[in-house]
Amino acid sequence: MKKLRGLKKYFQRLGTENDLEKETWLNFDDPDIGLDNWHIHFDWYGLGYNSFKKRKPHLDKLFRHFGILEIEAKKIQKEFHLYAVLLDNNSHYDALFISTPNPHNKFPWKYDNLSSVSNLTNLGLDNYINDLEGFEKHYGVAETNFCVIYKKNVGIEPKKNGYQ
Repeated sequence: MKKLRGLKKYFQRLGTENDLEKETWLNFDDPDIGLDNWHIHFDWYGLGYNSFKKRKPHLDKLFRHFGILEIEAKKIQKEFHLYAVLLDNNSHYDALFISTPNPHNKFPWKYDNLSSVSNLTNLGLDNYINDLEGFEKHYGVAETNFCVIYKKNVGIEPKKNGYQ
């Protein structure tokens, strides 16, 4: 594996960069915006796979962007979902999602077989999630254990199947 250089600067930038500024097409002022589970990943190199110390700055950036999207998404003049999905031991796949009604997905998002009791085996991640305040957390399994995180009163909440 090729050694990554410039990691000190890389980790410093994680604390300050706004990746949403790079998405010039992402216009929340557009009344016709249609987001089909648009998402963004933060650990492109998988640096957090073997070290929670390296995963944490990526998670911090993800939740900083959650706050930015929370503010921007309030401009959307239709319903939306805003949520994060964190995988137990696959930091590369941790992502922040936003979705609106559109012809390509089912909206609102509905779930089955999720629990409010953690099933995560990654102790560092589990502790990080437990320390998050103001978020709803649901846990499940799909090839690996995962957690879906969202805030009440920010967009519409996912619905448990059978409810509307």
